[in-house]
Amino acid sequence: MQAQAIVFNRPCQVAVQTLDLRAMADGDVEVEVEYSGISTGTERLLWDGSMPPFPGMGYPLVPGYETVGRVVRTQGECTLSIGDRVFVPGSYSFEGVHNLFGGAGSRLVVPESRVVQVHTDSPNAVLLALAATAYHSVTFGGTREPGTPPDLIVGHGVMGRLLARLTVAAGGPAPVVWETQAQRQGGGDGYNVLHPDSDERKDYRAIYDVSGDARILHQVIPRLGKGGEVVLAGFYHQDISFAYAPAFLREASVRVAAEWKRADLLAVTELVHTGRLSLAGLITHTETPGRAHGAYEAAFGDPQCLKMILDWRH
Repeated sequence: MQAQAIVFNRPCQVAVQTLDLRAMADGDVEVEVEYSGISTGTERLLWDGSMPPFPGMGYPLVPGYETVGRVVRTQGECTLSIGDRVFVPGSYSFEGVHNLFGGAGSRLVVPESRVVQVHTDSPNAVLLALAATAYHSVTFGGTREPGTPPDLIVGHGVMGRLLARLTVAAGGPAPVVWETQAQRQGGGDGYNVLHPDSDERKDYRAIYDVSGDARILHQVIPRLGKGGEVVLAGFYHQDISFAYAPAFLREASVRVAAEWKRADLLAVTELVHTGRLSLAGLITHTETPGRAHGAYEAAFGDPQCLKMILDWRH
């Protein structure tokens, strides 16, 4: 079996190539892909070559962990049926390349246990991994007591918006969101978006950063109240440091939010299915795989582009 896939042969060089798919095993499903998303966090680092040492890292590689498609074949005992629509958070489908994260292809072979069934035809389902990431940053995936919900979120990209929507959906006070780019200061859904220079508060309890700015602690620690916490929920390719004295005066805590778990993905999928969490209005750009180079450049360089997806249907 073969399929087309996005391949980064080296940094800033992308191609659509025909690759061999691994053979199906019992419990696998074959998924015909409809849409895949471009991540502006980890995928940007793969694109420009700045990804820190990471398991499975190397070129050539197939990126992507935000994929939606339909089951076209099953092997062995499976509960999914042909025609079911599923979200695929990456795969190890392709032979002869690094599958990091292996979801940007026309067809994928994955264990049924890895996918999640979705009950909508909307391409918005590609956002489930980002929603799970936002959810995990507060809940720790159920591995410990939930953290304090954010009252300040830094960054109004897709992750910041999802984190704000989740906070509001949970019944918490609407957070403040900081955004420096004027093009992204609109679209607050039940919460306020401010430029940091317009905010004078210095008593925040929980500041969640999704900007990916390695210098962020210098800016946000002085905005904490006593005993406040900063949660690093972005992805950072530079070392992070902070001035000790402001942190000392506030008895500040700094926490790193790790990768989402399957329980987070199932939780946000249920929130979306029941209408408590909306994924609407976050996908702003769509391209075909044949225009992948321009799609990646726009995803990483156009401030008007919140989320770029690739349409594999044709």
